[in-house]
Amino acid sequence: MNSEIIKKFCDLLGEERVFTGEAMSRHTTFKIGGPADYFLMPDKGEDVGRVIKICKEKEIPYFILGNGSNLLVGDGGYRGAVIQIYRNMSSVTVEGNEITAQAGALLSAVAAAAKNASLTGFEFAGGIPGTIGGAVVMNAGAYGGEMKDVLTEVTVMNAEGDIFTLPTEELELGYRTSIIKTAGYIVLEAKIRLKEGDPEVIRETMKDLTIRRTTKQPLEYPSAGSTFKRPEGYFAGKLIMDSGLAGYQVGGAQVSEKHCGFVINRGNATAAEILQLMKDVQERVKKQSGVTLEPEVKMIGEF
Repeated sequence: MNSEIIKKFCDLLGEERVFTGEAMSRHTTFKIGGPADYFLMPDKGEDVGRVIKICKEKEIPYFILGNGSNLLVGDGGYRGAVIQIYRNMSSVTVEGNEITAQAGALLSAVAAAAKNASLTGFEFAGGIPGTIGGAVVMNAGAYGGEMKDVLTEVTVMNAEGDIFTLPTEELELGYRTSIIKTAGYIVLEAKIRLKEGDPEVIRETMKDLTIRRTTKQPLEYPSAGSTFKRPEGYFAGKLIMDSGLAGYQVGGAQVSEKHCGFVINRGNATAAEILQLMKDVQERVKKQSGVTLEPEVKMIGEF
């Protein structure tokens, strides 16, 4: 690591927001991942742009991190800068039936704000373990709802550091994709529009969805949520189960017996073990059903 670069980051963000050799296992829901050379925590969009400018000038690879809920980081760590847009950029404000949330706001926090304001339409997202930024990029959805149903506009930053706002109709939102993902934009803020609802009905809906999640998903173990994308016409979890892989293990990595769509860290699993298990699952499912499973989990770093 370069002391001159560390000084540049510290001068920009303050020493308390700059870390070196930071274990990524502390910042992913898998609880897996080696050290990042630089771990940076800006608290405003402009500073994200300035950090990226330094990275480009010094030819340092960089990765934008939310709360690490859909991410597998290699055991060798990440040779570059991880820029975390999470707790320091997580404000949520409600005005009428509109909610404005910074990219680092957890979906659960946005859902709670909606519930407290008696606004309905965001209940589906309350249990998705991610940030609003990641949810917008991937057009996250659950239980019949998707981000595209409620988004009105998103403020993003492009690779040159320009900040601009895109209306929903320009986001090209599809199944787990968007123009933000394909163009490599960074989400800074999103606005959603909801409807007035009955507070009791909203509470009951969220309670019901929580019960459904806890009974059907292995939330007691570290994971990255659904490991594979849903193949057209199939369900990944059922394909894996029908291939006889429920409970299949590689070291500390396991296909959940509770929900085969989840690969879980049963304790001290390595990224290499997770990766090997995923490859084994893909091969078995392909052989059994002819369907190619595509990972939903993003992978970075040295494996």
